Amino acid sequence: MYFARPEYLNLLWLGGALGVVLFWSLRQRKKRLTRFVARPLAAALAEDHSRARASLRALLVLLFFVFGVLTLSRPQWGTRVETVRRKGVDIFVALDTSYSMDAEDVAPSRLAQAKSEARALISRLRGDRVGLIAFAGNAFVLCPLTLDYGAASLFLDAADTGSVPDPGTSLAAAIRTANSAFVAKERKFKVLILITDGEDLEGQVEEALAKAKEAGIVIYGIGIGTPEGRPIPIRDEKGGIIEYRKDPKGQVVVSSLDERSLAYIAMQTGGRYFRATTSEDELDEIYSEVSQLEKKELESRLVQNLEDRFQYPLGAAILCLVAEGFIGERRRPRPHWHGRFLAR
Repeated sequence: MYFARPEYLNLLWLGGALGVVLFWSLRQRKKRLTRFVARPLAAALAEDHSRARASLRALLVLLFFVFGVLTLSRPQWGTRVETVRRKGVDIFVALDTSYSMDAEDVAPSRLAQAKSEARALISRLRGDRVGLIAFAGNAFVLCPLTLDYGAASLFLDAADTGSVPDPGTSLAAAIRTANSAFVAKERKFKVLILITDGEDLEGQVEEALAKAKEAGIVIYGIGIGTPEGRPIPIRDEKGGIIEYRKDPKGQVVVSSLDERSLAYIAMQTGGRYFRATTSEDELDEIYSEVSQLEKKELESRLVQNLEDRFQYPLGAAILCLVAEGFIGERRRPRPHWHGRFLAR
């Protein structure tokens, strides 16, 4: 069970105090009566008073309070199935998770800025399906196309350098993976956004690019880093820098932003290249262009959400209140037999 407003559960502490007050009140009722009348008369006056009924009424008042608090807390459980339909395009965001993204020529690191760009882009979407691809020396679909932007953001949060075990950077692998993940029979409604430093260490881009163009994919590039570049740090478990990555000759590797490759890839498919900025204005331009593309009716996978169940404690609270009003504290009168035994 999940509570949508758990802060109201703190009021249950008042329920304990209310129970103590009600119990104390029941115990004091008879004592207060003996203060005003003699004990024999008090016993006669209280003869038809039912302590059990009075206790039951107090219990119902307490239960009314408890169920009222549970109603305010909005308990939720179970699921409901929704089919979400909107008009838009299919967008895959390919996130570079190679080790070069650990470089710190942009603060706090290339990967941190890349994830920030992707997250900000997702927040701008209105009716478009979005998916995530992580790539380094190879690529895989991190999140399939969905209209559930919250789920996509959760997958994005989990991405990190090393998410793809194959070292290196292969833009071709990212493009091929996106091509396979889009709906194959369609030749439009497809957008791929590469968020990377652009260093392609594997090659084979031309072949992947030709197939992307044939499939109708429009590619946008967002460059992360600076042309001057920085060394790639290797950190320990505490985040301290141990050393910098080196090439086979023992020289420290300086990773730099390759804007020329990204601009070429984007131009070949009718897209554009932008360098990432802290203002994120490039995202507005990208989405403005994407919004002008022809849209299709999209249907997401079935989305399951927790169902509100506040009706149950609310109904129980109302029943307790009604029952308390109908229950009196007087016993049912006992029948009194008058007369004499008749002699046979």
